[in-house]
Amino acid sequence: MPTFFQVSTIAQTIQLSLAPVFMLAAIGQILNVLAGRLARVIDRARALEDRVLSSEGADRQRYVWELKLLDERMSIINAALFLAVSSAVMACIVIALLFIANIASFHIGTWIALVFIVAVALLICCLTAFMWEVRVSLRAIHVRKEILS
Repeated sequence: MPTFFQVSTIAQTIQLSLAPVFMLAAIGQILNVLAGRLARVIDRARALEDRVLSSEGADRQRYVWELKLLDERMSIINAALFLAVSSAVMACIVIALLFIANIASFHIGTWIALVFIVAVALLICCLTAFMWEVRVSLRAIHVRKEILS
């Protein structure tokens, strides 16, 4: 009979770990989006670097302005990537702690809850940074006023 109890206990632990696992899947998708945005920003920055070197006057100023904007975006995306990966690590720790607590009969539910709260807080910070980066990117895609007049 103890064997059945252990199997059911493990099954319950697997059920408890589903929320952090779904969170990991979501973080994986966010990392994919952030990596894609970072790659596009880097490609644009490399293209603009060549233009800055070969241009003069107002065009050069506009290219330098956009390069500064791209540099800011790279920094924000890197911060968001760091926060997303940190959140994923915390979610993995939650899953590991659930199994360790179950197998070793540790009573560390409070610690598991705190680690999960940290994982969610890091994810919130990542999403906030992502939203900030999107807002910064909008500055570069508006049509210039001199063209509209």
